[in-house]
Amino acid sequence: MSGIGHSTEPHGMQLVAVVIVLALANFLAILDTTIANVLVSHIAGSLATSPSNGTWVITGYAVAEAIMVPLTGWLAERFGPVKVFTICIIGFGAFSLLCGMATSLNMLIAFRVLLGMCGGPLIPLSQTLLLKTVPQRHMGAALTAWSMGSVLAPVAGPVIGGIIGDNVYWGWAFYFKVPLALGIAFLAWRILMPHETQGVKSKVDYVGLALLVTWVGALQVLLGNGQDKDWFNSQFITILGIIAAVGFVCFVIWEWTDQRPIVDLRIFRNRAFAVSLMVIGIAFGAMFGSIVLVPMWLQANMSYTATWAGYNSALSGVTMVAFAPITTFLMSRFDTRGVIFVGLLLTAASNFLRVSYTDQITFWQLMWPQLVFGAGMVMTMVSLIDMSTSTLADKDIANGSGQFNFVRTLASAISTAVVVAMWNDQIKSSKDQLVGAMQNTSAAIQAAQNAGMDGDHARAVVDLVAQGQSAMQATNNIFLALGLITLVAAAFVWIAPRPPKSTGAHIGH
Repeated sequence: MSGIGHSTEPHGMQLVAVVIVLALANFLAILDTTIANVLVSHIAGSLATSPSNGTWVITGYAVAEAIMVPLTGWLAERFGPVKVFTICIIGFGAFSLLCGMATSLNMLIAFRVLLGMCGGPLIPLSQTLLLKTVPQRHMGAALTAWSMGSVLAPVAGPVIGGIIGDNVYWGWAFYFKVPLALGIAFLAWRILMPHETQGVKSKVDYVGLALLVTWVGALQVLLGNGQDKDWFNSQFITILGIIAAVGFVCFVIWEWTDQRPIVDLRIFRNRAFAVSLMVIGIAFGAMFGSIVLVPMWLQANMSYTATWAGYNSALSGVTMVAFAPITTFLMSRFDTRGVIFVGLLLTAASNFLRVSYTDQITFWQLMWPQLVFGAGMVMTMVSLIDMSTSTLADKDIANGSGQFNFVRTLASAISTAVVVAMWNDQIKSSKDQLVGAMQNTSAAIQAAQNAGMDGDHARAVVDLVAQGQSAMQATNNIFLALGLITLVAAAFVWIAPRPPKSTGAHIGH
């Protein structure tokens, strides 16, 4: 890598600072995708608008972030990765402050869009700079610390948002990030500038940019509003689907044939990279599905608070830390595809363990699948990140990181929409079947009435029991489906060529 030699390798506390800065920037950017989810009612009430309008606070950030992530490669090449990273984290802090100070919904949505534009590049740039600056011998642990942000941030967002919304003004969900962002910017400028690369002036691909904005924007709005509008039974959602599909096809054709594309899709000719993106798209979609489903089920049907549901999800971080050195060791000794494969088997196993859940399960019984999930997650993510860039040229790393994280971001958005929709549909269909199979419904109601309940209360109790059992059955069915999808991703790993054995061996070539 040009400009990176042994003399400029970070070491000691400087190396620790590099990893913390980049991992924290990744964490903050992803955190903002979910922190506002539980604050919509608070925001709507404060700004005198309806909760349905308030959801655009979520959608605006998601659209802007999804558009900016794949543009990161071009931005880094044009202006230099460290400069772009530093400007984006400063902007992230500034717009977080303005979001908290917003006095109208339109103002808040505008600042959230600008916040997403600053947050999007932080995700792939933090990965790119990690790969370019951290010495090979420390790469496994560094990638693990970075990857944990991708896993824990979506879970931490609703927990932090819920605590803030219940106890203080909702604006503090944005204010607390300001000093963190400014601190990251200061440290990044001081410790990463020796690793900056020279920017290259190039013509802007305006057509590619317009097509990207069109299809990604349409898809994100579709995913964000589909559930509320009954999906494709809505003309609005149908039109968005057509725009997204046609825009995507046009975008791929244009970017593949343009001489200076704003998103270079030609790196998909690299088989290791292409397979890595296919696997992360399938696998992370399944992983994120369980990340979404577990706390949703715990809060809706098991009477958990957002905080305790977050504690359960955070248990996976224990095994992520424990398995970090194990993953690094395995990657240095064995075929990386095998490490990914084992990681995905563990992730699938965590979902299969959840298939046997009942509404009587305890917090400690819930712990074991989370611990298995954490082990599988760290083995999968760290190894996939390494394999995706293992055979890319230095000049393509920023572009490859951008596309890798774009697919991961898109997979999480699609997975969230699909899992929530399937869960609600499964509950309804399971309840219909359960009620139809209950031959003694009237006898149960009569028994409740004999115990002193009136008719309405008796029917409500029976309905509540049916609802609880239906939700449990629906949850178990989706866990089974997520486990099977993960196994499919595991099978696809072997399509990739055998990558270099040592973690980060390609960095610096």
